[in-house]
Amino acid sequence: MKVGLTQMDIIWEDKQKNMDKARRLMGEAAKQKVDLLVFPEMTLTGFTMNTALAGEEMLFSPTLRFFKDCSKEFNMAIAFGYVENFGQEYYNKLMIVSEGKVIFDYDKIHPFNFSEEGQHYIGGHEIKLANLKNMVLSGFVCYDLRFPEIFQAVSNEAQLILVIANWPKARVAQWEALLRARAIENQCYIVGVNRVGKGNGLDYVESSMAFDPLGERLTKAHSRAELQVVEIHAGMVKEIRRQFPFKKDRQIDLYVGLYENMDKKQYIQTNTSDLIKCGK
Repeated sequence: MKVGLTQMDIIWEDKQKNMDKARRLMGEAAKQKVDLLVFPEMTLTGFTMNTALAGEEMLFSPTLRFFKDCSKEFNMAIAFGYVENFGQEYYNKLMIVSEGKVIFDYDKIHPFNFSEEGQHYIGGHEIKLANLKNMVLSGFVCYDLRFPEIFQAVSNEAQLILVIANWPKARVAQWEALLRARAIENQCYIVGVNRVGKGNGLDYVESSMAFDPLGERLTKAHSRAELQVVEIHAGMVKEIRRQFPFKKDRQIDLYVGLYENMDKKQYIQTNTSDLIKCGK
């Protein structure tokens, strides 16, 4: 399967101009016979907290309609980010459309509270899977990358995991390290697509990249190309997992127990500290 990674300079909060940019990139991807084209988080607005501008009702979403129509016009699946308004609750989403239909609908589980995202957007509660061209795939959004547990959960089945982001230049070395680590830990392809340019006072650099199940980089480092294309193969994932089946040695029940015990200890320590403060 051919996957296209965009490096899109999102014009801050200008949906129409960003649609024009996205359409041009789709045309270039179609010429290279891309099967799945991946855009960054909040594709048409940038990482905005302006929910009044960004939020759209799913059934009447111009953004969703635009990408659905483009998936038919250019004969490719398209992964993109947008904000859904669900009864005045807003969700930062990763969607994948193919042949004019939604095949993947994910709500970002971890709002980036360092930038107050959690004050504007509701965190999701589900991981999702989809099947495209005989490849099982999943995906997450930006800050989710720092939480390896959800990657392990989907990689029991997923052979490809997408991460769409607005990940700033100041922390881009961590972005690369975490993407590579997720590929190695999960023995699957990881495709990370980041925006470029400036948005809301932050700088973003060319850093969309893909890694194979061994953690080998498939894209050119520091490429300024707006579009990079990689080929991925489900058979490689299966073979690597067959040759070195370390995921079978994971002790999930033990990990769950450790988490539960940690939570209990934290609760006890917190309450003990409160008693001390109260002079009890």
